[in-house]
Amino acid sequence: MSNPSKPMRVALYCRVSTDRQELENRREAVLRAAAARGWRVVGIYEDVGSGAKSDREGFRRLLRDAARRRFDLIYVWSLDRLSREGLARTVQLLEQLDKWGVRIVSHTEPYLDTSNELVRSILLAVVATLAKLERQKISERTKAGLERARRQGKRLGRPSVLEDERLCRRIVELNAQGLSRRRIARELGLSPTTVGKVLHSVKVKAPRGCAAGPRLELSSPP
Repeated sequence: MSNPSKPMRVALYCRVSTDRQELENRREAVLRAAAARGWRVVGIYEDVGSGAKSDREGFRRLLRDAARRRFDLIYVWSLDRLSREGLARTVQLLEQLDKWGVRIVSHTEPYLDTSNELVRSILLAVVATLAKLERQKISERTKAGLERARRQGKRLGRPSVLEDERLCRRIVELNAQGLSRRRIARELGLSPTTVGKVLHSVKVKAPRGCAAGPRLELSSPP
């Protein structure tokens, strides 16, 4: 931790789903609370969105700066504002921050203060146990669902990209436009290897008088 003679270097993190006015209200509240504790706020990180990874640029910057030890503590509105990816991810996050020497204090949950060693140890133990139970429940539900699908004769597993003619057509079109496999993969959310397999397996034929675009034929496996 930081030198007791120096003010605690603190980063504030706020996230709301949609309401920017709510974000401003929370920011003001945590700023006042931080000032009352004598902390030195060195960064404010904010996100407005659902909590999906693509929405959380502020959160990503927070973690990068935490790894660089630019602050000693993260002050959040509540723990669920920090992570929406389940207990297992929350445990990983708390443990990683602990390795970096960065603590967490919650504004609305006074008992959640990992700057206290005893609280930190108890919290990590409890949350880790809950995360283990959560994983077990998910595993049990998944197994039950797979077994039910098997009994109903349903095909299991992710469908092959090669079975999606519309997606194959789009890959071929982008390739014809001169896009690289890596760029096509990024555009369509696929891996470059998958794009390469499609381009290798698809034959493009343009019938005469056909204005609807090329017709795709998937080559049969040897």
